[in-house]
Amino acid sequence: MSSLASSGPTAVPTSIVCDAAMSAYNFGPNHPMSPKRLELTARLARELGIFELPQVTLAESFVASDDELATVHSREYIAAVRRVGADPTLSDPDRGLGTDDDPAFAGMHEASARLGGASLAAADAIIAGTALRAVNFGGGMHHAAREKASGFCIYNDAAMAIVRLLDSGVSKVAYIDIDAHHGDGTQDIFWNDPRVLTISMHESGLTLFPGTGFANDIGGPDAQGTAVNVSLPAGTGDAGWLRAFHAVVPQLVEAFEADVIVSQHGCDSHRDDDLSHLNTSVDAQREAALSVAALADRVCSGRWIATGGGGYNIVSVVPRVWGHLMAVVAGRPVPLRTAVPEPWREYVREHYGKVAPLLMGEDADTWWRSWEVGYNPSDALDRTVMATRKAVFPLYGLDPWFD
Repeated sequence: MSSLASSGPTAVPTSIVCDAAMSAYNFGPNHPMSPKRLELTARLARELGIFELPQVTLAESFVASDDELATVHSREYIAAVRRVGADPTLSDPDRGLGTDDDPAFAGMHEASARLGGASLAAADAIIAGTALRAVNFGGGMHHAAREKASGFCIYNDAAMAIVRLLDSGVSKVAYIDIDAHHGDGTQDIFWNDPRVLTISMHESGLTLFPGTGFANDIGGPDAQGTAVNVSLPAGTGDAGWLRAFHAVVPQLVEAFEADVIVSQHGCDSHRDDDLSHLNTSVDAQREAALSVAALADRVCSGRWIATGGGGYNIVSVVPRVWGHLMAVVAGRPVPLRTAVPEPWREYVREHYGKVAPLLMGEDADTWWRSWEVGYNPSDALDRTVMATRKAVFPLYGLDPWFD
């Protein structure tokens, strides 16, 4: 536990869902979403001492029932997932099942429902008051829609957790999605629900799947301003990424007066990830997690559920980012200059034949220019941020130029 900060943010009662059974969510050996990333993340967190922190409770997942899945998905879709999972020679491309992105595999329903159960377990810990914060790093399946699988996502666990919170009496939930890809499924599920604010900060749909999520997508007729999209130019690095986050996210979550934050921390925006064209670092991802933690403390009395998401560099990026995420959620951030534990590095060498990073950080420059310094109309990043602010800020009584 010497790797964890001994000072700084206060330790927070935290539930971390960590269940080896979640690795059954497996599209096959050649698919980008390898379950090995979950195993490597859990192993690194254990070596760092995160699981042994006195404020951390480890929780198991469970297979969500059809009734629980039906709070977000249609009964017909759930039945289709069951059929394809029972016979992987079948496919249902109209529902996104058995496609290149979402290949059929035996037990697909149970494996996908277990990811949903993990986020429900996280929500239940918050509702029961046994934890103030919770993490399901195996979740974040944000492309799954009510009637269709998409983008490696079968059931939308984050949406299920949000509905669970609302059904328990929570008035408002803010969903923050920093995956490189637009959180289209979660947005669409709550498109016309004024109780849920969805903010997605992602690479522009002009250059990346799923091709959606632009500034003028602001929610349904009964929920104008509750869908927020920051459509980042390809190539955006740490400075622009953090500038965009701080120019949009805190102001809107505060104005919305959320009771709980649910966040999705896909780390495929990293410069070494092959499935996006963004250029962020592990250090910036950690900085974003710290910012969400501070926001939860200011607005939601600390209540926060964090999930994983995308991320396909399974050795040097995903375990470090989500290791940092868990430590931040628990209130004991891991310093960036911390050495990656040697037993973990040796395990990676022996089992993956790869050289793992030496440090938990990348010595990246995460300085970002505050929006208050000024707006540059010749900068593509500033233009997209301003488009979002113009579309949404006035609906909350905020000035898109100055707030």
